[in-house]
Order: sequence, then C-alpha cells, then structure tokens
Amino acid sequence: MIKKTVRGLAAATLAVLPLLVAAPAQAVEALPLADAVQQLPLATESREGYQRTSFKHWVDADKDSCNTRMEVLIAESRAEPTIEGACKVTGGEWFSYYDGFTLTEPGGLDIDHMVPLAEAWDSGASGWTAARREAYANDLGSERSLVAVTAKTNRSKSDQDPAEWLPPLADARCTYATDWVGTKLRWGLAVDQVEADALAELAEGCGQETVEYELAN
Repeated sequence: MIKKTVRGLAAATLAVLPLLVAAPAQAVEALPLADAVQQLPLATESREGYQRTSFKHWVDADKDSCNTRMEVLIAESRAEPTIEGACKVTGGEWFSYYDGFTLTEPGGLDIDHMVPLAEAWDSGASGWTAARREAYANDLGSERSLVAVTAKTNRSKSDQDPAEWLPPLADARCTYATDWVGTKLRWGLAVDQVEADALAELAEGCGQETVEYELAN
C-alpha cells in the first residue's frame, strides 16, 4: 500500500510539474557505415605514457555486487545464467561472434573492449580525466562497447585496430567494423590515416550496415 501511494503521488507530481522533472532525451545518431567512417576525426596516434592501470576496471558502478565483467556475462548469456554467491557467474551460454564459437563456461571468455584501452589512449583518452577513463573501461551504456568473446580471439586481437586485426570469422567483420566505428564516435575518439583507410575499405563491402550511437556522458 505504501508503494502504491508513493507511486500515485509521484505520478500526480509529474503531471503538474513535467518541466521540472523531465530529463532531456539523449539524441541517437544513425548513419550508414561509410558515412560514419567519414565522421571520425583524423589524428596522429601516440602511446606515450600509456599504462593499462590508467583505466580502472572492472568496477561495480551501481553497487549491486556485480562488477562490469559479471554484468556483461549476465547480459550476453543466451540462457539463464547460473550465479553463485553475491554475484559470480558460473554458467550460461555465450556466442563469441568474432569466431562463431558457443561456450557454456565463463572461464573461456574474455570481456573485450571493442576499442582496446591502449588504442583509446592513442586516440584521445590520454587527455581525459581518470574518472572518464574509468567510465570508458566499464561502459555498460552501449551494447557494442564491451563484448564477451573467446579468450583466444581477444588475446589475438590484443590492442590492434582494424588495419591490423579483424575477426577470424569473415561474416563477423561488417558487424565488427560497425561496432568499432560506433564506439569511437560515442567517445569522440580519433583514427589515424591507416585505420581510416582500412575502415573505409571495409565499409565498401558492408552494404546497408548502419551505425547507431549515443554520445557518452
């Protein structure tokens, strides 16, 4: 009864004062992949000063006992995940789209940063605050930012960009290019010329792929 009363009062307040409580909608950009590639700013990359510890992860940002890795495993499991203790995922079913493998044991999975931390540093994150780098490393606000994939493919990729590495499954490459470009646009990250050329070439063969993204806060 208390919950119903509170909810009713809240609804009445919203009806009377919508301008005071309504949050502005986040604009979603949608561009054909080839056009989205052209929107990426060009810049020379530099890895000077990079340390992986500059990007704090995996954190429990919402204090629900599940850190970012566990949140991604729960969100991406195609079956009801098994969770033990406070929040330890011990089973489920995950499809690694980089190589087409399905896994049921989370130990075989890495959570890949779509744009690796070192690449993000090279592309503009070196000038960010520590808080923004932490937000980037734990970005649950976009499905493409973090992805559960086989440890083998994640470690093969390492910190390489699409000019240097692409998923071994050819059918995954257009999705990968779309996810990569969307992540860079979301976070305002640049590309160097070799990377831009590789992405433009990929886009030519990706038909009607569309990049949809929201700018990160």
